[in-house]
Amino acid sequence: MGKQLSGEQSLLADWLPALRDGLTRAEHPGIPPSTVEMAFYGDFFRPAGTSLAVGDPLYGANDVRPGWESELLLAWWRAASAVDERVAPPTGDTLARMPGSAQAALRQLSRSPFFAGVALRALVFDLKQVRRYLQEPELRRAVQARVRSSITAETRVVVAHSLGSVVAYEALAALPGHGVRALVTLGSPLGISNLVFERLEPAPRDGRGAWPGADDMVWTNLADRGDVVALEKDLRPRFGAEVVNALVCNGSHAHDAKPYLTDRLTGAAIAEGLRDD
Repeated sequence: MGKQLSGEQSLLADWLPALRDGLTRAEHPGIPPSTVEMAFYGDFFRPAGTSLAVGDPLYGANDVRPGWESELLLAWWRAASAVDERVAPPTGDTLARMPGSAQAALRQLSRSPFFAGVALRALVFDLKQVRRYLQEPELRRAVQARVRSSITAETRVVVAHSLGSVVAYEALAALPGHGVRALVTLGSPLGISNLVFERLEPAPRDGRGAWPGADDMVWTNLADRGDVVALEKDLRPRFGAEVVNALVCNGSHAHDAKPYLTDRLTGAAIAEGLRDD
């Protein structure tokens, strides 16, 4: 989410040292860079450049759509107020019914260290990215195809962050018989009821999401207590008791990928998938 101005190599340059640090904390000997591939799909969300400007649209509070986008913004606001006393909680009215509430939500979120330094237009753009992936079938298919092409017969571990955890989950679920031994999700919104969970493909049955691999695949989900995107820290009620859940401490960078990757628990989960290599 929000990486549309990056690319495979630039993201990998950020992730790989942090990933190897996590393996070091877990006392794993490490892996050569040639064995790691970054699946990238942010370009599907990048607006086409013009002769005048390149970059994200100049979104504001008035561009937050009623319905799904407003509801996710409200969920972020509630979560931020629950973990940070500087963020005033929303009133009993929903965003959809309260005039000017999108502006109020964005104003309150700007007080949280979680969103510190995030421009208003970037925050609204992130909202729209998640909504577009879940609600635009053609875009969803293109993103899925990009990620599935990176999962080969040799792939043993898939590490996925934020919206990428939703993409990775669906990609693996659509690849029966894959050989992935470990799925590691970081700061995942997979458990958010109504907004994300019920919209997954394949659709959950009887309140339970499909298991995205073989029975012996180990799925480890890590979340920081202050990570607003990972609203539901424990995925077991949604996907089964087999999910290994852990809480980590990322400091003021609750949702950043790199602190997640450098944690010993993340390194141990990755090492588990590499145990025979």
